[in-house]
Amino acid sequence: MPTPRREQVLSDLRRRIRDLEAGQRRHRGGGLPFGLDGLDEALPEGGLAPGALHEVVAGGRDLAHEAAAMLFAAGIAARLAGPVLWALRAPDLFAPGLAGAGLHPDRVIFAEVGAGTGCDRAVLLAMEEGLRHGGLAGVVGEVSRLPLTASRRLQLAAEASGTMALALRHGCMMDGRIEPPDRIEPNAASSRWRIAALPSAPLPVPGLGRPRWRVELVRCRGGVPGSWELEACDAQGRLAVPADMADRPAAAQPRRRSTLAA
Repeated sequence: MPTPRREQVLSDLRRRIRDLEAGQRRHRGGGLPFGLDGLDEALPEGGLAPGALHEVVAGGRDLAHEAAAMLFAAGIAARLAGPVLWALRAPDLFAPGLAGAGLHPDRVIFAEVGAGTGCDRAVLLAMEEGLRHGGLAGVVGEVSRLPLTASRRLQLAAEASGTMALALRHGCMMDGRIEPPDRIEPNAASSRWRIAALPSAPLPVPGLGRPRWRVELVRCRGGVPGSWELEACDAQGRLAVPADMADRPAAAQPRRRSTLAA
């Protein structure tokens, strides 16, 4: 005859199993696609996994690369349905720039944690709290470092709530010098992206063309790394293939380094 305590333990285990199964069903709905076949085919779910942590780094120390990485993250958040929490260290985000990448400031909850020692920890805590809330479409956090333990906590929180997390890495001071933001550092992120600014296409008249980026999928769990030259996010948060590159022949290893076909 089962004792009351044993019945309680079994009941708790059954509840936890149901919760885990429900979470798995919630995350099997497919990823968030970029809308570009070659890029989406490199990702295991045909897009970015929704209930997961993704890391975005700049492809260099230059401010143009940092801005490109920030707008890449904004474009992803723009294509999520619902409010977005953005944890930052200083009020230096340019709202029209976010809107230009499809993320209207009215959708963003800005959490300024302040600069100085420990700011990364404060950002990571704010991200985890936002992920566990469950009522957000996405959470973005600006950090210099993404330690393994902290990234595991964010990954678990994202899986539990189904909310996408984007860790936007900036350069940091190491041994008296600025460490580049793309410094290799092991963490639990499901994917790692490196974004570099490229010269825009020349126009037939004086002016600037649409910005171009080199988008690199450095690492992806269950995916295929690759590198693509693309036009920056438009007002709907979507990347595009440059018109002068769309008809180029495929490279020898198209899944590794290629130009996307529309």
